[in-house]
Amino acid sequence: MQLKTNNLKYIIKGIAAITVFFGMQASAIAQEVIVTDSTAIQPEVVQEEAPQESGDFKRMKVDGIAAVVGAYVILDSDIDLMYKDLKSQGVSTEGITDCNLAGSLLENKLYAHHAIQDSIVVSDVEIRNYVDQQITQMVGQIGTMQKVLNFYKRDSEDEFRTELFELNKQQELSKKMQQSIIEKVEVTPEEVRTYFEGIPEEERPYFGDEVEIAQIIIKPETPESEKQKVIDRLNQFREDVVDNGASFGTKAVLYSQDPGSSSDGGRMVITRKDGLDKDFKDTAFSLQEGEVSEPFASQFGYHIIKVEKVIGQNLEIRHILLIPDVTNSTVESARAEIDSLRNKIINKEITFGEAAKRYSDEEQTAANDGKLINPTNGDTRFELTKIDPELYEQVSSLKEGEVSLILKDQERTGKIFYKIITVNKRYKEHKADFVQDYLKIKELALRDKQLDAIAEWQKEKIADTYIKINGKFRNCSFESNWLKK
Repeated sequence: MQLKTNNLKYIIKGIAAITVFFGMQASAIAQEVIVTDSTAIQPEVVQEEAPQESGDFKRMKVDGIAAVVGAYVILDSDIDLMYKDLKSQGVSTEGITDCNLAGSLLENKLYAHHAIQDSIVVSDVEIRNYVDQQITQMVGQIGTMQKVLNFYKRDSEDEFRTELFELNKQQELSKKMQQSIIEKVEVTPEEVRTYFEGIPEEERPYFGDEVEIAQIIIKPETPESEKQKVIDRLNQFREDVVDNGASFGTKAVLYSQDPGSSSDGGRMVITRKDGLDKDFKDTAFSLQEGEVSEPFASQFGYHIIKVEKVIGQNLEIRHILLIPDVTNSTVESARAEIDSLRNKIINKEITFGEAAKRYSDEEQTAANDGKLINPTNGDTRFELTKIDPELYEQVSSLKEGEVSLILKDQERTGKIFYKIITVNKRYKEHKADFVQDYLKIKELALRDKQLDAIAEWQKEKIADTYIKINGKFRNCSFESNWLKK
């Protein structure tokens, strides 16, 4: 129980996992995935029998095949590539074994193989877009494309891109397969209690110092005249694209204020399930392929969208975002408003929660008396050592019930706003308590159950899937029964 409880701290919620190539996140499955120094491994020759035209069999050499899982082959070079990528990301390889790397790849291929069997689909456009980002990141780290190719020992950019595409597609298939296994796993209150009571008293985890934080945000109002300016400009862009054949992508690069997509010509691949602004998503899915929208508003500003391609239930689009300017007078007015609110709270004319509910411009927290929600577990408490460093600096010295000075901040798009913060309650470091820490314990119990579901699925599928382990990897002590002994 001790080992399992400790391991659960490092599992990413909702995904029981695999080690991912080229900057994608690593997570842990039923066995603890650790990686190790592969530089000592030299590609070895594995001998297999292959049929000849005459019907006879002849011993022939197959170079570097470490394993086969279903329709997938794992090469010795895949393990070497995985090791190199870990080093390129600055991950310590001390204590990592080649068997760990091989085991991680075996899991990945097993998930990907059965994702295809279960007709799970991934978007090739999204994968290519991600490969583009990877290549850009690698070149930025190493210097030139040729240096990247030299580092990974590849002959051409096309070859490297094709390899990255296949690797990333397998990773995405693997991730979706894992998600499909655990998506219906739930825990009841009784299961949570049973899980907690099953942890010996001396092994129950400690939770660090925590705080419950609330905030009020006041944003400067945007004058109607400034809104009309950007609408008129977007109409000009649209007219130039529709009537004159101008490049939408070029205009996005030059003018869009969306930092996440402007450098790529405003290109995005979206689905109906994406957590995008509702007006943005509704507009995009109302368009036909090749159509350009009229200007419309979202929570971020004003947009026009062009649908480049319909890909099944997904869309490849380009968009341009323009953000109306605020004026000095509206900025000063916003600061005066929050200053007045702060004084009323301090003078006990109104509570912080009531002020947030009535006046805060952040809807999702205003409805909850300004309380911030921890995205990892849905709780209102944040462990101090794990919160954003900037937020930590703002709340670390506040006492319970104390209101911060007025803080100036900005949105992702650069638009400024003002806020005040308070600490509703502080919780000292303590051993897990069922009532006080129920949500955290529930999260651990759910992860435990998800791991059991993954382990059971993996056991069943290993037994039913063609798997062949070659060479020195047959001597590995895998947690899972890859060797089918």
